Amino acid sequence: MACASLAELTDDLKTIGVDLSSSSPDFSKSKRPPDAMIDRWAETAALAELEARSVAIWAIREAAHAAGIVPASIQELYLACAAGKWSGKTVPAMNLRGWSYHTCRAVFRAGRELDSKLFIFEQAVGEALYAQQPPLEYAAAVLAAALREGHVGPVFLQADHDQINAKAYLADPKAEVRKLENIMREQIAAGMYSIDIDASTVVDLSLATVEDQQRVNAELTAHFTQFVRGIEPKGVSISLGAEIGEVGHENTTPEELRAFMKVYLEEMSKRGPKLPIVSKISINSGTYHGGKVLPDGTLAEVNVDYDLLKTISTICRKEYNMAGAVQHGASTLPGTQLAKLPKAEAVEVHLALGFNNLIFDHPALPQAIKDQIREYTFANHLSEKGAGETDAQFFYNTRKKSWKVMKKPFWEMPKEAETAIMASLQEMFRNMFTWMNVGGTSRLVDENTTLVKVAPAVPEALRKARAA
Repeated sequence: MACASLAELTDDLKTIGVDLSSSSPDFSKSKRPPDAMIDRWAETAALAELEARSVAIWAIREAAHAAGIVPASIQELYLACAAGKWSGKTVPAMNLRGWSYHTCRAVFRAGRELDSKLFIFEQAVGEALYAQQPPLEYAAAVLAAALREGHVGPVFLQADHDQINAKAYLADPKAEVRKLENIMREQIAAGMYSIDIDASTVVDLSLATVEDQQRVNAELTAHFTQFVRGIEPKGVSISLGAEIGEVGHENTTPEELRAFMKVYLEEMSKRGPKLPIVSKISINSGTYHGGKVLPDGTLAEVNVDYDLLKTISTICRKEYNMAGAVQHGASTLPGTQLAKLPKAEAVEVHLALGFNNLIFDHPALPQAIKDQIREYTFANHLSEKGAGETDAQFFYNTRKKSWKVMKKPFWEMPKEAETAIMASLQEMFRNMFTWMNVGGTSRLVDENTTLVKVAPAVPEALRKARAA
């Protein structure tokens, strides 16, 4: 059960030895919260009214810091990869929306089984909106799960697809840029110290030269690189990614990579030669976000160009001191295909809908919850159904948007159903980590990650409660 009031939360804090008399309460001498308390804080952070939620989110991050769990940048690890210090591993970056606390607990359990810490928790801007799960709430779910499962060390949080809206940019470029800057501020405040900049939406393939096609993309990526470097916390070098081929469209070419990097590096040299550049490049290699769903709701086979991934990654490392290429839209691929990514030297793979599908389709999920998901999707999003799209295709592609109303029913589902679904998720993550070859990486991660504890701002609600 979530905390019923701020008073219950402050009682919890006093119970574990946090002195609330200071304007900046100190957790350094506090005890680890009991499991039931962590569960209660996680539910409060997800479902409670705004003031209690803000205090729970703050308490989770402070308690995590005290336990040695720290949001961190993966930048050093990626530079080590670029320098040839490790290879043959593809970092899974996982979008775990909605039922995030429980799903992330399954991740940390799988990581512990395989002695792995080389994985990323990410959230796209669109997910934060349609799941009504702001970056602070998502980050709190991840950190609470780490605390609950006994994880120690860095936790990599990533902003996925910080994307320029092409139509909005054409209408008012300055307003669209400011909008994305504000989003980045919010993400960094939540501890998302990896950010994927996506201005590939403004690539114009009608222009005469590849360099001109990529120019605005490169200029915008350089602008946001400089912006992030100007606001990143002291001691943290945020890991940045760029995107040059929009997923689901034409496959990226080496010529496009070199054209993008030529303009990007020219722009970065104007902004300051000492500013660290992007450390990875997202490309299109034949996949689709969420997979390509057929009219009957099943998934089509996808032909991934692994040779292209290897070629782009090699160019990234040898010519630009970057870690390599990023593969999107892969969570619905079979294991036989996923296992080829490390051999193709893809440095990172983005995984999302496969986990969502497992949860929504799980035989242990109560039928009443499945019915709620379907009813909500058809009642509230039918206007988004594409021309010629079957009901099965529409439901498969759109049901993820039900998370905004399904979080509470998922928290309240019977314990036996929760346990069964978490066990299946743990197995799925264990398989993913095995295919990505990231087992036995805890030492690699610890030795190539600098931990910087950035204290979150004390919520105004807690200040008021203390004053009262």
